[in-house]
Amino acid sequence: MQTRRLSALAVLTVTLAISGAGLHPAVADKPAQPDAKAQPNPPSEWVKDRLAEVDKKLDGEIKDLVALYQHIHAHPELSLMEVNTSKRLAEEMKKAGYEVTEKFGGNGVVAVLKNGPGPVVLIRTDMDGLPIVEQTGLSYASKVKTKNRDGVEVGVMHACGHDIHMASWTGTARVLASMKDRWSGTVVFVAQPAEEIVAGAKQMLDAGLYAKFPKPDYALALHSDPLHAAGSLGFSEGLALANSDTVDILVKGKGGHGAAPHVTIDPIVLSARIILDLQTIVSRETDPLDPVVVTVGSIHGGTKHNIIPNEVKLQLTVRTTTNATRDRVLKAIDRIAKAAAVGANAPPPEVKVSLDEFTPATYNDVPLAQKCGAVFREILGAENVRGNRKPVMGAEDFGRFADGKTPIFMYFLGTISKEKFDAAQKPGAPILPGMHTDAYAPVPEPSIRTGVRTMSLAAMNLMPKEK
Repeated sequence: MQTRRLSALAVLTVTLAISGAGLHPAVADKPAQPDAKAQPNPPSEWVKDRLAEVDKKLDGEIKDLVALYQHIHAHPELSLMEVNTSKRLAEEMKKAGYEVTEKFGGNGVVAVLKNGPGPVVLIRTDMDGLPIVEQTGLSYASKVKTKNRDGVEVGVMHACGHDIHMASWTGTARVLASMKDRWSGTVVFVAQPAEEIVAGAKQMLDAGLYAKFPKPDYALALHSDPLHAAGSLGFSEGLALANSDTVDILVKGKGGHGAAPHVTIDPIVLSARIILDLQTIVSRETDPLDPVVVTVGSIHGGTKHNIIPNEVKLQLTVRTTTNATRDRVLKAIDRIAKAAAVGANAPPPEVKVSLDEFTPATYNDVPLAQKCGAVFREILGAENVRGNRKPVMGAEDFGRFADGKTPIFMYFLGTISKEKFDAAQKPGAPILPGMHTDAYAPVPEPSIRTGVRTMSLAAMNLMPKEK
């Protein structure tokens, strides 16, 4: 992944250019306010009538969708390597009757179905897996090993639920294609690569997604939730997910013998100082009510017990929720690293912000969230819909689909069996395996069924059939 070296001033300048507060409402410092004229509530009979037809279609499709899920789960591919996954999804969409474009913006797939006049609704899934060795013990567990972009052999696993996303996406496409008499407009199904490195959405948009295909009036997506029961979901109105930045720091020193540290400049000690000082960005430079995360996820340096190395590499993830805070935190990282080097009489460190791995915060359009939430409550019952989900500091490049002021909405789909969920609520019980863990194992059928039911009805509610 290409990176650029940034001085403190350059960090501010480039950050503002990328954030594009005037171009991307998804990174605005304040979420949109509810539209008083919005009428989110569909008639109960409208939902009941269409849901019965969706369920009938699903009854005939669910076995095949679960098989598709298990196949994708057993054959994951890393970011930017989703060749077979994208090919399989393209084949599924062609069979469903969509006009399909492959290899768009890398390994992306775009499938379009036009069905008369009306709004354009984009429905997105992501495709990539993670470099994790699976330990679920499932009969269809991934045994895949491959080399990552650095040439290191790693295990590969769908530990973020993208396999559930793809199966639900495919099922929704089949349902909408079979119920064309129930809606009017155009659906654009997008299978996006490289979500885990928050690069794929930008690649597809830069390739002309909104210029070469019908530009959406709405964009929808779902995401697996490992901590709630299948048959339930949650969503936020406004801020849902954070900005995400990737920062690399090369700490420089002067190597030598471990028994003679006085003739060296020890980059390991200097790195330890920098790591501790970075934590003061959150604890002493940030308003406690302004969420910020600065995590050093990797530190590499040295080769042997008694050798002081010349350099140490630090890898950071940085999470913020506003443009102003993001700019300030990135400048602070640069300042702290360089100041620590001055204090140690060391060469200046290299601080690199990966522009290709930045993604803006995800803000759900409030009226759109309310409109979809009303449908969800009719489908699942109000007790199974958490419409007050708190924002989290995780990140998702789905926020980029707000490009061109497109209203976007992402919701979070429960994927754990009710038995496991109930057991985890007991005092002293171990917590459920979360995202990006080697033990995350969604329950396929009820998760996919809920994903298809909710996404299909949400899309149809946005594309009403003209009388």
